[in-house]
Amino acid sequence: MPTSSASTTDASAKPTAASGGVQSLERAFDLLERMADAGGEVGLSELSAASGLPLPTIHRLMRTLVACGYVRQQPNRRYSLGPRLIRLGESASRLLGTWARPYLARLVEETGETANMALLDGDEIVYVAQVPSKHSMRMFTEVGRRVLPHSTGVGKALLAYTPADEVRALLARTGMPAATEKTITTPEGFLDALEKVRASGYAVDDNEQEIGVRCLAVSVPNSPTAAAISISGPAGRVTEAVAESFVPILQGVAAELSVALSNQTPA
Repeated sequence: MPTSSASTTDASAKPTAASGGVQSLERAFDLLERMADAGGEVGLSELSAASGLPLPTIHRLMRTLVACGYVRQQPNRRYSLGPRLIRLGESASRLLGTWARPYLARLVEETGETANMALLDGDEIVYVAQVPSKHSMRMFTEVGRRVLPHSTGVGKALLAYTPADEVRALLARTGMPAATEKTITTPEGFLDALEKVRASGYAVDDNEQEIGVRCLAVSVPNSPTAAAISISGPAGRVTEAVAESFVPILQGVAAELSVALSNQTPA
């Protein structure tokens, strides 16, 4: 691990060591987030332009992150997110699922259907928490399962406000294989579906991932990481008619979960 000298501040920092250390920490995390937003690999000049920080400051911070293993310097001298972040991310995902479970349990109590939470991890959807329905006929998705966004309600909810060119690029990378005969398999069809999500405030998976299963999903607003929650059940139970009562419940729980994840207290 680096010594305390690695957190030395630049000339623009406040004069005290304590404030300088906090500022350097904030800047380091900001750079990591900007790297993630850029796809995980950037050059120093790109980071400087995006953050507004001078190159010497960025270079010093990146040296510290490289020494800690959170960033790697590539042979082309660009920087990429490092392997130590994987362990942090996996632990955080597990905790996120733990924190979400009480909210998912309330969804099950109020709707009677299985409740899920999912994140967008790279180009894939990963399920991080689930509370099963109490019905004998119920849906089950293994926590940790990964699926492609185009065939899921949570995928639509998570991508609804992503720029169309970024959505097209993602679909080009993953392809759009048909999980069922009802799966959307064209970028135009998927973009139309995202428009419906924006208009209605919720997403639907109508037999698109699995025949006989219908899912309603909403994103968690202002979540520290892009997240969505959903309820899923047999298509005969999760009908368009019940969506009118289920969607407000989903949206209310998502808003409360957002507050909890942000460590805020309701007004």
